[in-house]
Amino acid sequence: MKKILSHVQGKQQETVALIRRLVECESPTDDAGAVNRFVDLLAAEVQGEAEIRTYPGGTFGRHLRLEFRLPGRCKTKQLLLLGHSDTVWPLGTLARMPFRERDGRLWGPGVLDMKSGIAFAVQAARALRELDIPVSRRVVLLLNADEEVGSDSSRPLTEREARRSAAVLVLEPGTGLEGKLKTARKGIGGFKILVAGRASHAGVDFAAGASAIVELAQQIAVIAGFTDLDRGITVNPGVIRGGSRSNVVADEASADVDFRFVRRNDGAGLERKFRSLRPIDKRCRLTVEGGVNRPPMERSRAGLELFRRARDLGKTIGMDIAESSTGGGSDGNFTAALGIPTLDGLGGVGEGAHALNESILTNRIADRTAMIAALLSAL
Repeated sequence: MKKILSHVQGKQQETVALIRRLVECESPTDDAGAVNRFVDLLAAEVQGEAEIRTYPGGTFGRHLRLEFRLPGRCKTKQLLLLGHSDTVWPLGTLARMPFRERDGRLWGPGVLDMKSGIAFAVQAARALRELDIPVSRRVVLLLNADEEVGSDSSRPLTEREARRSAAVLVLEPGTGLEGKLKTARKGIGGFKILVAGRASHAGVDFAAGASAIVELAQQIAVIAGFTDLDRGITVNPGVIRGGSRSNVVADEASADVDFRFVRRNDGAGLERKFRSLRPIDKRCRLTVEGGVNRPPMERSRAGLELFRRARDLGKTIGMDIAESSTGGGSDGNFTAALGIPTLDGLGGVGEGAHALNESILTNRIADRTAMIAALLSAL
């Protein structure tokens, strides 16, 4: 580990330059052409260093699979480095939020979530090759193009690669400025509640109407009661719509609801509760659409074993590595749910994901890169 750390410290400016190239190639999820330009950029970056394959992403950009050429014979199974190429930032964000190095940080759209993590993985593979450190498994980097919007297109690909893997290392950011690794994530789901009522004139014929808005309001009160903080269950009606004019009894209304849960069984229970909703005003019609999108990444024995390997490796260079859980999801939720040992949060250390202050600490670039390289050689 010390040898690897010393090597990547000497490559710090090279890593910063790579991060800059990745950040300055904007790749919002909803712009397939932009994501494809990012895929082409990274593929050109590792030309000759990895076997490159891309997969169609439907309406999204291409998914990218890189299998690195690394020292070592008789490689068995594979280790999966998992990440995503897309960001939440619209094309043109660089004009008001340019990449810059200042105050001990790198700043820019997507630098934390998660282009620094991608750069760390590439530089970790280069360190193993340049130091001629053998690895006993094939090393695959999979970058999905639609993670920020639920991974519908990429999920089958992620799960297929996970089943081939001895372990999955997720390149999402660490937790907080300490860079804690993630051994648990909540599951995520969403429902759309649609109410069809009966329109009428609010002054002339009020009683003839059946307000979709009033019905929705009563349903939201019921739905809010599904929250159970002691069990880690949160249910958030985040967006509501309805009506046309204040003098018309509304004939339609809807709500978008986000829900999060710690245990897989709780996700199934929430789905049953939502689907059992019935109109309170029998003149209204209620439609419920949606369900679980990501299963939880539950804290498991296999995941903890991976974390302990990382923690012990970190101790050899004075790193104090802690674990954490989070309410946010990642593609690691899918791999962990398959029973594949999964460790998340190995990417950049910083703050401001999806926010104007998105940034990473420059003094945590080398140790994170070294950690990834050490795990690849040890597992």
